[in-house]
Amino acid sequence: MKKTVFLVDDSATNLTTAEEALSKQYRVIALSCAASMFTALKKFRPDLILLDIEMPEMNGFEAMKQLKANESYAQIPVIFLTGLTDVVNEAHGIELGALDFITKPFSEPVLLNRIKNHLNIDDMIRERTAQLVASTDLLIKRTNQLVSLKNGIVYTLADIVENRDKNTGGHIDRTTVYIKILIDAMLEQGVYVDEMRGWNLDSVISSARLHDIGKIAIPDSILNKPGPLTKEEFETMKTHSLEGERIIDKAIKRTGDDEFLSNAKTFAVYHHERWDGSGYPYGLKETKIALLGRIMAVIDVYDALVSERPYKKAFTHEEAVRIIMQDSGRHFDPLIADVFNKVNALMEEAGF
Repeated sequence: MKKTVFLVDDSATNLTTAEEALSKQYRVIALSCAASMFTALKKFRPDLILLDIEMPEMNGFEAMKQLKANESYAQIPVIFLTGLTDVVNEAHGIELGALDFITKPFSEPVLLNRIKNHLNIDDMIRERTAQLVASTDLLIKRTNQLVSLKNGIVYTLADIVENRDKNTGGHIDRTTVYIKILIDAMLEQGVYVDEMRGWNLDSVISSARLHDIGKIAIPDSILNKPGPLTKEEFETMKTHSLEGERIIDKAIKRTGDDEFLSNAKTFAVYHHERWDGSGYPYGLKETKIALLGRIMAVIDVYDALVSERPYKKAFTHEEAVRIIMQDSGRHFDPLIADVFNKVNALMEEAGF
């Protein structure tokens, strides 16, 4: 199929000469002014526009500005056909977006070769652009598939942990919802925003599901004991933080470190540290505890308080909030506890 060329010139002689030179190889639409060109553009999209500069009413430069300002026409290649040969006009035309200048009077071979070269280049650009778009679409599709796969693995691992721990049903789902509420509120209230700048919040929230992954290594006799743990049993239970660190470290070594695994490891190892340094496994204090650990500490305790266990009844939401605020500055980061207190009603609404 022949490519379509718009030929825009107010000179009937120039139109006839150029049309005769081009019509053997191209479908030529001859137009006597810029206004006619814009009318024709509503019906046809040419592969190239040959545009005269010196025309009445609207000259070529003005027409070029309008073409480039319209998203529907901006990508159509334009070559100026002109008797103006000074450098200033040529520079101005190129600045406006013209591909080239062909000086009148022109020879047929020069006109045909210049048009052919530019159309070939344009075809190559379009083909390469189409290839890049296709490659990008494929990459996005594969990335989405990998994200879905990773999320599926995370949910499965979290379910394995929760199915073993008969005492904490729904804990992972609830803490995932709560932590999103708390992080959103911290960002809104400007608390630790510098540390959170650049976080992929979807990745952070998803990785929180693995904060108790280390419980896989805890014996069932302790994990599901229907009553308070002995001192020795509690010491064994406390090892789930280090076991979580060990498990995720193995995953990192085998698959390569990434943001998701790094976040999951941080949640797993630090969520039982306390602001005053009395927590475990490392006894870290205040801001030496990773921010994700300090955030999860509040959420983990809140859910434990409002949930029923074989050895205790569930506290009311109000009682749980009061306990957390009493421990602000001891167990919990006071800034995070304050944010929690301001949005605790949202936690109660999200409870399930």
